[in-house]
Amino acid sequence: MIPVLIRRLAALGALPDDSDDDRLRKATLVLAASLISVLSFVWVVTYWILGLPLSAAIPLTYQVASVIGLAYFFRTKDFPPLRSTQLGLMLVLPCLLQATLGGFVRSSGVALWASFAPLGALMLLGVARSVPWFALYLGEILALGIFDGTFAAHGPTIPAPVVIALFLMNVTGVTTVTYLIVRYFVRERERAMAELEEAHADLATEQAKSERLLLNVLPEPIAARLKEEGDGIIAERFEDVTVLFADIVGFTTLSEGMAPEDVVLLLDELFTAFDSLAEERGLEKIKTIGDAYMVAGGLPERRTDHATAVADMALAMRQAVGKVSVRAGDNRSLAVRIGIDTGPVVAGVIGRKKFIYDLWGDTVNAASRMESHGLPGEIQVTARTYERLQTRYSFEPRGPVNVKGKGEMDTYLLVAPS
Repeated sequence: MIPVLIRRLAALGALPDDSDDDRLRKATLVLAASLISVLSFVWVVTYWILGLPLSAAIPLTYQVASVIGLAYFFRTKDFPPLRSTQLGLMLVLPCLLQATLGGFVRSSGVALWASFAPLGALMLLGVARSVPWFALYLGEILALGIFDGTFAAHGPTIPAPVVIALFLMNVTGVTTVTYLIVRYFVRERERAMAELEEAHADLATEQAKSERLLLNVLPEPIAARLKEEGDGIIAERFEDVTVLFADIVGFTTLSEGMAPEDVVLLLDELFTAFDSLAEERGLEKIKTIGDAYMVAGGLPERRTDHATAVADMALAMRQAVGKVSVRAGDNRSLAVRIGIDTGPVVAGVIGRKKFIYDLWGDTVNAASRMESHGLPGEIQVTARTYERLQTRYSFEPRGPVNVKGKGEMDTYLLVAPS
């Protein structure tokens, strides 16, 4: 209950832009002032009963000053005056009280309470700014020691049992208040650190999600460059890559008789299978457009076996489509049409809000034309790709094909590994 109460009291003087450390320092000082003010009542009553009104007036002064200072702080939210006043009162009044009581022995070492000044300065002001307060404290203790005989000669007579009782009260009082303040300070720091660690964990989780989303859009090396280079243009020319386009034959007509959920489910199943095939072979999925799928080998990290890897994927794609057979209406089965070309491309990232890693060049256009001018269930490749793969795969010459925008091209149908 005490931490909650102190937190509420400190909140009365907190500013909207206060940091967690600022709030903790304010709460710690409120706790210290409140505890010492309450305990001071015991000393006021004790000294008054002993017939020492001057000595009783000193802890009473602290009580009154603390109540006024806290009220001012809660009203104005001005923390430095409360901090300076409290540190000054804690430093001066205990030593002044010891002088009026007749030195270390007769006062039962009441100057121990002055140790809260450097301790409080350490918590409230930091290490560097607490040094002067500690020096002042040591100076006061030294001065009390030097003039202890003078104070004893002019001090009141206090019965020995009372001196011992006051020793017990001072030692246990200082120790208890110190423990409670430090305990509260450490506990609140630990709570703040736990919240900070939780926030860091949440942030790390969100960053991991963002990282995964980014890697779903961009190749990992490109994503790394984008994070490092920021808004810079990311573009690169690759002299030797293999590009594949695939299209589900008749899918538009087939999807007209299907529920929207079934259309998406079917494409998701097919493209998820394609994604797995690309990942297994170290190929880079570029994009999907409707029911078309584009993948490339040899970028963004260069490799020499890109044509072979793409050819293997094309054969595996054809098998995957055969396994995912969906029947609707007139019981037509799915077939894929694939086109491949090998050559140079330009690759880069376009967009600022929605990124896309894309390819441009004649190789991309030729691969697209191989697909669009291909045959259902067949893998059509250009002469450039055929020359790369003819010793490792079986092909069927298709002969010259009149390709839109390119004229007649010699093409070949990839059949199987040789």
